[in-house]
Amino acid sequence: MANVNVNRVVKECKLDELRAEMDRSGRVVENSFLHLKQPFTMKHNIFSNAELSEEQLAVVENRLKYIHVGKGELLLRENQAVPNQYYVIKGCLRTYHIDNTGKEHTIQFAVNDWWISDYTAFFTGGLSSLNIECIQDAELVVLSRESMEKLYTGIPGIETYFRIKMERFFASFQKRILSNLSATAKERYLGFIETYPNIEALVKNYHIASYLGITTESLSRIRKELAR
Repeated sequence: MANVNVNRVVKECKLDELRAEMDRSGRVVENSFLHLKQPFTMKHNIFSNAELSEEQLAVVENRLKYIHVGKGELLLRENQAVPNQYYVIKGCLRTYHIDNTGKEHTIQFAVNDWWISDYTAFFTGGLSSLNIECIQDAELVVLSRESMEKLYTGIPGIETYFRIKMERFFASFQKRILSNLSATAKERYLGFIETYPNIEALVKNYHIASYLGITTESLSRIRKELAR
Protein backbone atom coordinates (compact mmCIF):
# COMPACT_ATOMS: atom_id res chain seq x y z
CA MET A 1 0.00 0.00 0.00
CA ALA A 2 1.40 3.36 -0.97
CA ASN A 3 -0.28 5.31 1.82
CA VAL A 4 -1.01 4.49 5.44
CA ASN A 5 -4.59 3.24 5.93
CA VAL A 6 -5.19 5.26 9.07
CA ASN A 7 -8.47 3.66 10.11
CA ARG A 8 -7.10 0.14 9.79
CA VAL A 9 -3.85 0.91 11.58
CA VAL A 10 -5.71 2.55 14.46
CA LYS A 11 -8.02 -0.45 14.79
CA GLU A 12 -5.24 -3.03 14.66
CA CYS A 13 -3.10 -1.14 17.18
CA LYS A 14 -6.01 -1.15 19.66
CA LEU A 15 -5.88 2.57 20.15
CA ASP A 16 -7.91 2.62 23.34
CA GLU A 17 -5.47 0.29 25.08
CA LEU A 18 -2.51 2.22 23.72
CA ARG A 19 -3.95 5.56 24.83
CA ALA A 20 -4.47 4.24 28.37
CA GLU A 21 -0.89 2.92 28.38
CA MET A 22 0.64 6.16 27.15
CA ASP A 23 -1.57 8.46 29.22
CA ARG A 24 0.07 7.18 32.38
CA SER A 25 3.28 8.85 31.24
CA GLY A 26 1.51 12.00 30.06
CA ARG A 27 2.03 11.47 26.32
CA VAL A 28 -0.50 12.10 23.58
CA VAL A 29 -1.36 9.27 21.22
CA GLU A 30 -2.31 10.37 17.71
CA ASN A 31 -4.80 8.19 15.87
CA SER A 32 -3.77 9.40 12.42
CA PHE A 33 -1.13 11.24 10.45
CA LEU A 34 -3.66 13.82 9.23
CA HIS A 35 -2.23 16.40 11.64
CA LEU A 36 1.19 16.25 9.96
CA LYS A 37 2.08 19.01 7.51
CA GLN A 38 4.14 16.61 5.39
CA PRO A 39 2.60 13.41 3.92
CA PHE A 40 3.96 10.31 5.63
CA THR A 41 4.06 6.75 4.31
CA MET A 42 5.75 3.62 5.60
CA LYS A 43 7.19 2.77 2.21
CA HIS A 44 8.63 6.17 1.35
CA ASN A 45 9.78 7.27 4.81
CA ILE A 46 10.82 4.72 7.41
CA PHE A 47 11.51 1.76 5.13
CA SER A 48 12.42 3.55 1.92
CA ASN A 49 15.64 1.50 1.64
CA ALA A 50 14.08 -1.85 2.54
CA GLU A 51 12.81 -4.39 0.05
CA LEU A 52 9.32 -5.06 1.37
CA SER A 53 6.14 -6.13 -0.36
CA GLU A 54 2.82 -4.38 0.21
CA GLU A 55 1.67 -7.33 2.34
CA GLN A 56 4.83 -7.16 4.47
CA LEU A 57 4.40 -3.42 4.98
CA ALA A 58 0.89 -4.08 6.25
CA VAL A 59 2.26 -6.55 8.82
CA VAL A 60 4.91 -4.04 9.90
CA GLU A 61 2.31 -1.28 10.33
CA ASN A 62 0.39 -3.51 12.71
CA ARG A 63 3.44 -3.68 14.97
CA LEU A 64 3.98 0.07 15.25
CA LYS A 65 2.56 2.70 17.59
CA TYR A 66 2.45 6.46 17.05
CA ILE A 67 2.92 9.14 19.70
CA HIS A 68 3.37 12.89 20.06
CA VAL A 69 6.00 14.08 22.56
CA GLY A 70 6.10 17.69 23.72
CA LYS A 71 9.16 19.89 23.99
CA GLY A 72 10.94 19.38 27.30
CA GLU A 73 9.37 16.00 27.99
CA LEU A 74 11.56 13.10 29.06
CA LEU A 75 10.72 10.03 27.01
CA LEU A 76 13.07 7.90 29.13
CA ARG A 77 14.83 8.35 32.47
CA GLU A 78 17.86 6.57 33.88
CA ASN A 79 17.27 3.25 35.65
CA GLN A 80 14.12 2.42 33.70
CA ALA A 81 13.37 -0.58 31.51
CA VAL A 82 13.82 0.13 27.80
CA PRO A 83 11.29 -1.89 25.77
CA ASN A 84 11.13 0.53 22.81
CA GLN A 85 13.10 2.35 20.17
CA TYR A 86 11.76 5.42 18.40
CA TYR A 87 11.76 6.66 14.82
CA VAL A 88 11.54 10.44 14.42
CA ILE A 89 8.96 11.56 11.87
CA LYS A 90 9.60 15.16 12.84
CA GLY A 91 11.14 16.98 15.79
CA CYS A 92 14.42 16.68 17.65
CA LEU A 93 15.48 14.50 20.60
CA ARG A 94 18.70 13.68 22.42
CA THR A 95 20.05 10.97 24.68
CA TYR A 96 22.23 12.09 27.59
CA HIS A 97 23.86 10.74 30.74
CA ILE A 98 24.28 12.57 34.05
CA ASP A 99 27.53 11.77 35.86
CA ASN A 100 28.15 11.70 39.61
CA THR A 101 28.87 15.43 39.67
CA GLY A 102 25.58 16.28 37.98
CA LYS A 103 27.20 17.10 34.63
CA GLU A 104 25.28 16.17 31.47
CA HIS A 105 26.95 14.28 28.61
CA THR A 106 24.95 14.23 25.37
CA ILE A 107 25.38 10.93 23.55
CA GLN A 108 23.16 11.29 20.48
CA PHE A 109 20.81 13.69 18.74
CA ALA A 110 17.93 12.41 16.61
CA VAL A 111 16.07 14.44 14.00
CA ASN A 112 13.82 13.49 11.08
CA ASP A 113 14.50 9.95 9.79
CA TRP A 114 16.69 8.93 12.78
CA TRP A 115 16.12 6.14 15.30
CA ILE A 116 16.87 6.70 18.97
CA SER A 117 16.90 4.69 22.21
CA ASP A 118 19.22 3.57 25.00
CA TYR A 119 20.45 0.74 22.83
CA THR A 120 22.57 -1.01 25.44
CA ALA A 121 19.52 -1.47 27.65
CA PHE A 122 17.21 -2.06 24.67
CA PHE A 123 19.26 -5.01 23.40
CA THR A 124 20.39 -6.49 26.73
CA GLY A 125 17.18 -6.07 28.70
CA GLY A 126 18.97 -4.11 31.42
CA LEU A 127 18.00 -0.78 32.93
CA SER A 128 18.72 2.49 31.17
CA SER A 129 21.83 4.54 31.85
CA LEU A 130 20.59 7.32 29.57
CA ASN A 131 17.77 9.86 29.47
CA ILE A 132 15.89 10.73 26.28
CA GLU A 133 14.76 14.35 26.12
CA CYS A 134 12.48 15.92 23.53
CA ILE A 135 14.17 19.18 22.46
CA GLN A 136 11.51 20.12 19.90
CA ASP A 137 7.91 18.89 19.67
CA ALA A 138 8.14 15.48 18.04
CA GLU A 139 6.04 12.95 16.14
CA LEU A 140 7.42 9.46 16.76
CA VAL A 141 6.88 5.90 15.63
CA VAL A 142 7.37 3.39 18.46
CA LEU A 143 8.73 -0.12 17.84
CA SER A 144 9.11 -2.50 20.79
CA ARG A 145 11.86 -5.11 21.09
CA GLU A 146 9.21 -7.82 21.20
CA SER A 147 7.60 -6.62 17.97
CA MET A 148 10.99 -6.22 16.30
CA GLU A 149 11.95 -9.82 17.09
CA LYS A 150 8.66 -11.11 15.69
CA LEU A 151 9.17 -9.07 12.53
CA TYR A 152 12.69 -10.48 12.20
CA THR A 153 11.23 -13.98 12.19
CA GLY A 154 8.53 -13.33 9.64
CA ILE A 155 10.09 -10.68 7.38
CA PRO A 156 13.80 -11.10 6.54
CA GLY A 157 13.84 -7.68 4.89
CA ILE A 158 13.21 -6.03 8.27
CA GLU A 159 16.14 -7.84 9.85
CA THR A 160 18.35 -6.72 6.96
CA TYR A 161 17.11 -3.14 7.31
CA PHE A 162 17.95 -2.94 11.02
CA ARG A 163 21.23 -4.83 10.63
CA ILE A 164 22.42 -2.21 8.15
CA LYS A 165 21.21 0.59 10.46
CA MET A 166 23.07 -0.92 13.43
CA GLU A 167 26.26 -1.45 11.40
CA ARG A 168 26.28 2.22 10.40
CA PHE A 169 25.46 3.29 13.96
CA PHE A 170 28.31 1.20 15.37
CA ALA A 171 30.78 2.54 12.79
CA SER A 172 29.74 6.11 13.56
CA PHE A 173 29.94 5.53 17.31
CA GLN A 174 33.44 4.05 17.05
CA LYS A 175 34.53 6.99 14.92
CA ARG A 176 33.23 9.36 17.60
CA ILE A 177 35.11 7.52 20.37
CA LEU A 178 38.36 7.84 18.43
CA SER A 179 37.62 11.51 17.80
CA ASN A 180 37.08 12.15 21.52
CA LEU A 181 40.39 10.46 22.29
CA SER A 182 42.58 12.23 19.75
CA ALA A 183 40.85 15.12 17.96
CA THR A 184 40.97 18.75 19.02
CA ALA A 185 37.83 20.52 20.16
CA LYS A 186 37.64 22.31 16.81
CA GLU A 187 37.95 19.03 14.92
CA ARG A 188 35.21 17.48 17.06
CA TYR A 189 32.96 20.46 16.33
CA LEU A 190 33.53 20.09 12.59
CA GLY A 191 32.71 16.40 12.91
CA PHE A 192 29.51 17.31 14.75
CA ILE A 193 28.45 19.63 11.90
CA GLU A 194 29.15 16.85 9.41
CA THR A 195 27.09 14.33 11.38
CA TYR A 196 24.24 16.72 12.21
CA PRO A 197 23.98 19.35 9.44
CA ASN A 198 21.45 22.12 10.10
CA ILE A 199 20.74 20.95 13.65
CA GLU A 200 22.29 23.92 15.45
CA ALA A 201 19.13 25.99 15.10
CA LEU A 202 17.17 23.30 16.93
CA VAL A 203 19.38 22.76 19.99
CA LYS A 204 20.89 24.94 22.70
CA ASN A 205 24.60 25.70 22.93
CA TYR A 206 24.98 23.67 26.11
CA HIS A 207 23.51 20.64 24.29
CA ILE A 208 26.23 20.88 21.66
CA ALA A 209 28.94 21.60 24.23
CA SER A 210 27.91 18.56 26.28
CA TYR A 211 28.05 16.43 23.10
CA LEU A 212 31.55 17.68 22.31
CA GLY A 213 32.80 17.47 25.90
CA ILE A 214 33.66 21.16 26.11
CA THR A 215 32.29 24.29 27.77
CA THR A 216 29.88 26.69 26.10
CA GLU A 217 32.65 29.32 26.25
CA SER A 218 34.96 27.05 24.27
CA LEU A 219 32.18 26.42 21.76
CA SER A 220 31.72 30.16 21.22
CA ARG A 221 35.45 30.61 20.77
CA ILE A 222 35.62 27.85 18.16
CA ARG A 223 32.73 29.36 16.21
CA LYS A 224 34.41 32.76 16.22
CA GLU A 225 37.65 31.24 14.93
CA LEU A 226 35.83 29.45 12.11
CA ALA A 227 33.91 32.61 11.19
CA ARG A 228 37.08 34.63 10.55
